[in-house]
Order: sequence, then C-alpha cells, then structure tokens
Amino acid sequence: MQRNVHVIGAGISGLSAAVRLASAGYRVQVHEATQQAGGRCRSYFDAATNLTIDNGNHLLLSGNRHALAYARSIGTEAGLVGPKSAQFPFVDLASGQRWQLDLGDGRLPLWVLDGNRRVPATGLSDYLALAPLIWSRQSRLVGDTIRCEGTLYRRLVQPLLLAALNVDPPEGSAGLAGAVVRETLLSGGRACRPLIARDGLSAVLVEPAIKLLQDKGASVRFGHELREFALSGNNVRELKFGDATVAVGPGEAVVMAVPPRAAAALLPGLKTPSKFRAIVNAHFRFEPPSDQPPILGVVGGLVEWLFAFPQRLSVTVSNADRLVELPREELARAIWRDICKAAGIQGDLPPWQIVRERRATFEATPEQNALRPGPVTTYKNLFLAGDWTDTGLPATIEGSVRSGDRAADLVMAMH
Repeated sequence: MQRNVHVIGAGISGLSAAVRLASAGYRVQVHEATQQAGGRCRSYFDAATNLTIDNGNHLLLSGNRHALAYARSIGTEAGLVGPKSAQFPFVDLASGQRWQLDLGDGRLPLWVLDGNRRVPATGLSDYLALAPLIWSRQSRLVGDTIRCEGTLYRRLVQPLLLAALNVDPPEGSAGLAGAVVRETLLSGGRACRPLIARDGLSAVLVEPAIKLLQDKGASVRFGHELREFALSGNNVRELKFGDATVAVGPGEAVVMAVPPRAAAALLPGLKTPSKFRAIVNAHFRFEPPSDQPPILGVVGGLVEWLFAFPQRLSVTVSNADRLVELPREELARAIWRDICKAAGIQGDLPPWQIVRERRATFEATPEQNALRPGPVTTYKNLFLAGDWTDTGLPATIEGSVRSGDRAADLVMAMH
C-alpha cells in the first residue's frame, strides 16, 4: 500500500524531501502557499532588463554532495556548469591587482604548499593559523577563534565566510565557519569546483523537480496555504487549509518545509531563529566580455562576487542591511561602477534590476544558531526541513537539500 506524505512548502528543502519520497514509492502531496515553487531559489522574467533572472545568485561547489545528488535525481546535474578545476579569479579594486586561486583537482589541500597557487603575498603559516577554526564549537565567535586581519583574511577568508555566513565574519559562529572550511578549502580542489545554474535556478533545480513529482503521481498545489494543524495526542491528525481540511491517517506523515516565522506560527512553542540578514543582488543587461570568467571574486569594493551570464552581469552583496533603504538607482549606479572596474569595461548604466531580500538568511551568529531546531518535533509524524533548521551548515542550498533529505529519511524510518 502506498503511504501518503504531505510536504508543506515547495522551496528547495521541500522539493528535495518530496523527490526523495516520491522516488521511494510514497504518494506525495505538496502544498505551497505562494503561486510559485523554489522559495528564495528561483527565476522569473524581469521586464526592466527583458531577461529571465534569478532572485539570488547562488553558487554551488562540486563537494555539495546532497545538492548534486538532488540535481542528479531530477536529471539536471549537467545544467550546473563551471570550470574544469577549482580556479577562482580575484580582483582587488583598491590596488587593481588580479590573481587566481588555484585549488587544483585533488582531495587534499596541497595547493597551500605552492606559492603560485596561493593568494599573493601569503605564506603557509597564514593558512595554518586557520586551524583553530576547523573544529571549533558552534558557540564560539569567529573573531575569538582566528585573527580577522591580514592579507589572507582580506583576500580569501573574509569573502568566503561573508558569502557563507551572511554576517560580518568576526561576529559569526566559528562552528558554522569551520564546517564551511572543512567542506571547501580543507577538502581540496575536487570539492571546490564552482558551479552555477547558467540557464537559471528554476530551469535547473525547480521546474524539473515539479515535473518528476507529477510524473510519479504526486500532486503539487499552489496558493494552498496551511493555516493550522489539528493535533491528537502525539500526532498530526488534520491539515487545515483556507478552503479544506485534509485528514492525516495512521502511518501517514507531514514534512513542514516553510520559513521559520511561518513554522513558529503553525507550531506554537517551536524554537526558531528570530534575527535575519539581508542580501542584495543586482542584475545588468550587458553582454560580458569574451574573456570574463563565470565567477569573479571582488575585494575592496561594494560588491563581492561578479557572475557572468549570457547577456547579463550579476552581483551579490551579503550582509546588506545597510543597503536596503538606499535609493534604488543610486545603489545601481554604485554597483555598476564597481562592475566596470572589476570587468575592465566602460559604458553608461545599462538596463538593471535590484533584488533586495531583507530576510534572506538567519543571522549565523552563535546566539541565533543555537535557536535552530532539529528535524524531529514532539509529534511522531511531523518533521521539519529548511536551511534554518540545524543542518550543521549556514543557510545554503546544500543545507536546504540536506535538511529535506534528512526529513524524508525520517519519514521512511517510520515504516
């Protein structure tokens, strides 16, 4: 007999749980409150640039095992593209210096032994000084664990941890930062090859998942917001939507993969992160120079990462609370100035779009990290998923998929 599972939320964590369960033979019903899937990881047509853009520039790495396995399961791993080896070009806007970090393609971080592959003007001792971070407790601050200064910090550690944690690194959780370093720099180039969804996040990570689910007989309902759980003893017995009440029978399960505020409203008493940080993404309709790398690290400017797509240059600014109230055109012009310096181009401000996610990620501080719940709830048939749950990672696509996989595995362990 097929067992029924309700997945609340069609973001990446919900989709990964749903795909895993449907592929294991479960009858899956996905309920999404909004009119589109993908959550903060999706694409849409933008009239200002006349292009399909992503609401955020998301970078994956070849060592993101759960995310790549998810892409493989929906047949889109080939849609994640990048260089053949882990090479990261950088530019320092203050000095004009350019360099390439070359992590090679091995399983060990042997690149730190080669001065030609390291960050310029850094020595082996600079990298060894990062060792306390690797196994640090999550309750410690990055700033209390390593020195947050010097060439290596400014040119590599700060951009890496800022992108991963979405807070100023010294105030971030050293344990979360250590997890990032273990799974990237410490794992050698084989785990660090950068990958981007060249044709858009929805085309690679969202729409194929919806199609696979539907092909397997799953239902995916949009505009179907869960309002309340009906609880009986230690189980969820009913799901109350605006237009209907759905029974949850014996042996059936629910995966709740919604944002933390919605989760806390549905499940009073649930401990969740309560502080969040913004991310600003900017997109410009401009054909990148032929020699422009797909991803360029930018040091000493307003922007941190420059992404080159067909007909488009896009940037990401993390920990961006300071920018969310700036006039949009003023912000677009400031970012375009940085792009011109970084890419070595000239030109008037092209058609542009600014996407400001005010609550992009939970604040990856020790205090907020301690508020992340695990996947198990006090109800035997209700499990949690989301990048804000306790995945051991900051809020990333890999963490999202990992949480969905874990919730699905717990459902399967019920039977």
